[in-house]
Amino acid sequence: MFTGLVEEIGMIQSVSKNTKSAKIVINAEKVLEGVALGDSIATNGVCLTVTDFTTHTFSVDVMAETMRRSNLKNLVPGNKVNLERALKLGDRLGGHLVSGHIDGTGILKDFKKEDNAIWVSIAAPSTILKYIIQKGSITIDGISLTVAYVDDTLFKVSIIPHTKDVTTLLSKNIGTLVNLECDMIGKYVEKLLSFKSESIEKSNIDMNFLSEHGFV
Repeated sequence: MFTGLVEEIGMIQSVSKNTKSAKIVINAEKVLEGVALGDSIATNGVCLTVTDFTTHTFSVDVMAETMRRSNLKNLVPGNKVNLERALKLGDRLGGHLVSGHIDGTGILKDFKKEDNAIWVSIAAPSTILKYIIQKGSITIDGISLTVAYVDDTLFKVSIIPHTKDVTTLLSKNIGTLVNLECDMIGKYVEKLLSFKSESIEKSNIDMNFLSEHGFV
């Protein structure tokens, strides 16, 4: 689990692609403190497992499903990525609960300055927008943000100067894909409310039962 509070901006050192998967090496500093093989590091919001590391880099394997669903497929050496280590029990939860299992991608549509903040508009498919509510939480490329506006085609967030300085979001170009993870509570509620048991217990009441008990 993660919080959506980016600890560090890393840089892609290399990307070795297979037919559908990839091995990525990332330059970093802070997230490597106390790192061990098998640790989880959210990279642009995607939970990835450390398979190797050095003093200044760590390596991850990205499977085909992750490549299909995320913007990691577009990474090239020199790109910057948001990094966060997995949450420890007892840490402050300053953002919101983030699984690192993204729901899909959106497209950056617009930046608009308002005083000390920047409004960011992101277009997303209906399969993602249905989970987004005004004043709810959304994770964009691993950044925990509050939804300030949503309609049936896009949603907006407002970025403060601190978030601008410690993440990659405002350095991206219009039209860029961003990873999106919706608040997990809504998805669990939807699943529970729509669940239908496949094994409906059949009634044992028939004419024999009624006859044996004096009803007919």
